[in-house]
Amino acid sequence: MAHPKRKISKTRRDKRRTHYKATAPQVATCPTTGEAHLYHRAHWFEGKLYYRGQVLIDNAVAEENLA
Repeated sequence: MAHPKRKISKTRRDKRRTHYKATAPQVATCPTTGEAHLYHRAHWFEGKLYYRGQVLIDNAVAEENLA
């Protein structure tokens, strides 16, 4: 079973971990609704699912068709 020959100091360990950083997600603004959302993701706004400024799903219309 492998085991370290020497103890790695806290400084050396932390220097190695400097490359792992969290990045803030890129946020886009919808041209139609003005709503902030993640890039390349659909988002809900007032009962409608938007993607690239176009309505994909309208819940009001879907509920009328079911009734």
